[in-house]
Amino acid sequence: MKYTRLPHTDIKVSKICLGTMTWGRQNSEEEGHEQMDYALDQGVNFFDTAELYPIPAKKELYAVTEEFIGTWFKKNGNRDKVVLATKIAGRAEFTKHIRTTGFSRESLIKAVEGSLQRLQTDYIDLYQLHWPERNTNYFGQRGFNAHMIDPWTDNIHQVLETLRDLVQEGKIRHVGLSNESPWGTMRFLEESKVHQDLPRMLTIQNPYSLLNRLFEVGLSEVSMRENIGLLPYSPLGFGVLSGKYLTEIPPRKARVTLFPNYNRYSGETATEATRKYQELAHANGLSLAQMALTFVNTRPFVTSNIIGATTMEQLKENIRSIDVDLSDAVLDGITEIHKAIPNPAP
Repeated sequence: MKYTRLPHTDIKVSKICLGTMTWGRQNSEEEGHEQMDYALDQGVNFFDTAELYPIPAKKELYAVTEEFIGTWFKKNGNRDKVVLATKIAGRAEFTKHIRTTGFSRESLIKAVEGSLQRLQTDYIDLYQLHWPERNTNYFGQRGFNAHMIDPWTDNIHQVLETLRDLVQEGKIRHVGLSNESPWGTMRFLEESKVHQDLPRMLTIQNPYSLLNRLFEVGLSEVSMRENIGLLPYSPLGFGVLSGKYLTEIPPRKARVTLFPNYNRYSGETATEATRKYQELAHANGLSLAQMALTFVNTRPFVTSNIIGATTMEQLKENIRSIDVDLSDAVLDGITEIHKAIPNPAP
């Protein structure tokens, strides 16, 4: 395994992060435990979850994924071997079954305490704001629409004050963002620069893959100049970049087969790009999944690549991507495909 550090800390994290959002829907508790056992044995010491998981979110399954992780910690007594990240679900349209009060002080405190209880731990290493409360161009929107301005009140100072208090109480160690824009990221960073008693956002968890490189537009410069690390999610685009959906018969238990509305990476143009990437990978003796993951692993703004798997075979292949090197010919080929079909799945 290869390691880096959470920006501005001495916390060592593996370049591969174990994602958990399928546990409780596509994976059982036993399978989640098996994945954690294997990942940790392979040197993966960074796990990411959220109170919103499993996905698709469902009221009856609220925060089951965190509970699975908690029972694993209790069984193995190895909490100290894992850098643990989780998130508060803040945007009302996605979280009506949880709460509709966003990132208010009461919501943050309640969410943290709930996660601590379910995870069976005294502290969370990295606590992330899962979605912006305001209207902005997240999740599938290429650009900001000026007509989407809403009456949102800028409460970033208050949010950081509450997070500071939770840090001081020892319940969380550090904080990060998720699905944020360049404006939102800089707004949080500037607030903690001006008010140095407030915690600094260390990471941003946004989508990033061969099919969606929009992070490179604006946010990659923020990441490099401000040293806020990307934790890319969906590096295989819901499994599309494994190539398994290019067959005539969709795989029976695969994510997009089970949840057809999760078609963000399955449009006609994205499928064309995926086919071209697969041809490039196979021509160079690589699997498409390992080429796609290795590309993400090696981007200079990436702190740790969040992989997810529903089978052990997938998990093993994904983790092995850390040992794959991409030749100049492969990188040049990726560049040419991206130029021809840029960001087909925003």
